[in-house]
Amino acid sequence: MAHVEVVSPASFLSTVSPKGVYILGYGWLYGMSVWVSFFGGIIALRTLPRHQFGALQHKTFPIYFSSSIGLSSALLGLWAYVHPELLANITSPLRADVAQAYVLGTVIALQSCNQFVVGPMTSRTMFQRHKLEKEEGKNYDEPGVSAQMKALNTKFGMLHGMSSLANLGAVIALTFHGLWIGSYGL
Repeated sequence: MAHVEVVSPASFLSTVSPKGVYILGYGWLYGMSVWVSFFGGIIALRTLPRHQFGALQHKTFPIYFSSSIGLSSALLGLWAYVHPELLANITSPLRADVAQAYVLGTVIALQSCNQFVVGPMTSRTMFQRHKLEKEEGKNYDEPGVSAQMKALNTKFGMLHGMSSLANLGAVIALTFHGLWIGSYGL
């Protein structure tokens, strides 16, 4: 027969463990990533005028990226704590514990690229395009826009695509990690 735990202050406090904190942190990170990537942005795009949508994304994404970097870093630290042999074997990427550390490192790298490089460049380009729309009196996608607007459109599309791919890569890595810890535990 299975052992039945009695709920008490001591049993409650014992739930605050590295593994328990890890699962909460992973759930927070994965839920946030899925929401921002597949739901929140689409709802905002369909609800807000384009310039307001851009301003919202400009304010939201730095918080999302920094939260993602912070949570992924905390998870990596906890992963290393729970797997003390990890650092001694860091050059053996086919070991499951090491591979999962690399997966978390990939999330950190992709979201850092978005936070510190691609995101700011995308925002600058978006605001340049907004300014030029006002000067030309035309939306970016209307016929007869200037060559400068066409160049900004191309640059924005490229940067937005890079950012989206980096973010999608992070979500895929987190999905793999979640499937791994769900199947094999921490």
